[in-house]
Order: sequence, then C-alpha cells, then structure tokens
Amino acid sequence: MINKVSLPQFITEQQRQLPGASGDLSSLLNDIVTACKQISHLVNQGDLIGTWGSAASENVQGEVQKKLDIISNDYMVDALKWTGHLAGMISEEDDDPIEIPSQYPRGKYLALFDPLDGSSNIDVNLTVGTIFSILRCNEGIKPSIDDFLQKGSKQVCAGFVLYGPSTMLILTTGQGVNGFTLDQEIGEFYLTHPDMTIPEDTQEFAINMSNQRFWEAPVQQYITECVQGTDGVRGKDFNMRWIASLVAEVYRVLTRGGIFMYPYDHRDSTKEGRLRLLYEANPIGFIVEQAGGLCSTGRERILEMKPKEIHQRVPVILGAKNEVTRVISYHKDYDLP
Repeated sequence: MINKVSLPQFITEQQRQLPGASGDLSSLLNDIVTACKQISHLVNQGDLIGTWGSAASENVQGEVQKKLDIISNDYMVDALKWTGHLAGMISEEDDDPIEIPSQYPRGKYLALFDPLDGSSNIDVNLTVGTIFSILRCNEGIKPSIDDFLQKGSKQVCAGFVLYGPSTMLILTTGQGVNGFTLDQEIGEFYLTHPDMTIPEDTQEFAINMSNQRFWEAPVQQYITECVQGTDGVRGKDFNMRWIASLVAEVYRVLTRGGIFMYPYDHRDSTKEGRLRLLYEANPIGFIVEQAGGLCSTGRERILEMKPKEIHQRVPVILGAKNEVTRVISYHKDYDLP
C-alpha cells in the first residue's frame, strides 16, 4: 500500500481547498465510514452469526425487513446520534425522522440513508450496500419535516458503500467522484478509483424485464430498440444486466458504462416509482452527474425535484448521457398533445 492515499488524507486535502471549512463535514464522513465498516464486517460474517433471514417485520414502505436491515440501521444511528455534527436523520427503516437525543448537541447537517440497500440479495449472498446523503441545516435547531425536503441539488455530499468481493466506498462532495477500497487487515479505506467517469455512449442496459408489460410506451420503445440490436433502428447490439441491487448496478455503470432503469409502471397506481427520492435517487443522482452521466425520471431531472414527503418514490433512469437523453426525448414525444 506504499504511496496510497487513505480516505482521511483525501478528505483532509479536499477540506484544505475550501476556504473557511470547519472540519465538521470531514468528521461526519468519518463517523459514517465507521458505521459502514461495522456493517461490512457483519455482512462478511454471513450466516455464521445467525443474522440472515427475515426479521418478521415490515418497514414504512410495507417491505419485509431482513435481520441485517435492522442491525445495519442501528449501527448507523448509534454511530451518528452523539457526535454533535447532525441536527437529525432519516432512514429507510424508520417511519419518521430520527431525533438527536437531548443529551447530545445538534449540529448543522442532516443525514439521510438506506442502511442496507439490496437486502433481498442477502440470503443468496449477492452484493448489497449502504447509501447516504448529507444536507445542510441551521445549526442547533430541532429540524422539521420541511428541513429534510430539500432538492437533491442542495446536497453537500453523497456516497455509497458496496459490500461485495471487496468493500468499496464511492464518494462525491461536488468535486467529482472517487472510489476507495477497504483494506480489511488494517481497517482503512484507500483511494483506488480516482476521478470516476461514465462514458457518454454505451451498449449495455439494466432493467427488470419481468415488468415489461407494465411500462409506459417511451420505455417500451427504448428497450425494444435495444433488444432488436443490429436488426433494428439502433444498428448495434446491446447486452442486458440485472442484479436487483441499486448500489451494484450503479457501480457497474461507474466502472464500465451503461444505463440503469427503474421506470414508472402501472402495477400500483399509488406509487409514483420504485426508488426513494431522498436517500436513494438523490445521492445516486448526485454521484452519477458528478461522474458525467445523467439521472432523470424520464420527464424531470432527479436533482431538481422538490420532495413532497420523506419516503417519496420516483422513477429513475440514469447512466450514459446520450442514452438517458434518448429516453427523455421519447418521453417528450409521448407527452405531446
């Protein structure tokens, strides 16, 4: 690991480039990373410690929780509640915002997170991860719901940790995207993927084809053209991938290109989409755009959406700029009177 840049060194060097930086954000990131190291260890233990399987409970979205969902959420909350950097938190696993206990000081940031994304993959030993977003807040206040309902463009930091063959942290503070790999022996992340970028063109798409009959016409058109390959209007063949883990899908897009789609469908008219805006689509959208890609609902830039409630769902289409632009154009044509 000679001459490798550690995550603390990287964060400190970025902080020095910002006039007036207090170091609070750097400390908050270190606290998040500490929780993710604990989650990584938990995931790597597998069923040796009896944490796989259902917890026999549901979260606010009506999804069956895994034991690891609950434990991972506890790790995140316990690592962040006492630090003095946060005014409040939101988690996928909690119905309401998480308050900072009265015995601890309140800070100037808000943390929003999915503590274990892709947990349906746990029992088949596939990749899962943690997604997080950080917003500013007036220091010392007890935040209201409205304080959390900020556009994604207001994020000061976003990232995700991938628990796969190696544990990786993907991070942006609005100055590009960088990837760090955890050295398990010494417990430190090191910069291994600097300046990650998404190619503008691709021949790879990721979507759950089992939902095809429920898609709107613009998505039907795009996927049909991809599947037709050299025999269709695109004149080139595409490959399809689907892991059913957002962090794994996005990491693949960041490292080798592609387009990922979880579009609106007609299965449930009460849901505007599948992915949650505040702690999934917004942080992932921030990362994708910082890497040169696009992130849209098909009709609206994700980062410009005004959130309506803390567990709001949205359609997501992200990745290679030219492919996402094509899908957006199909939505515009479809919506013309």
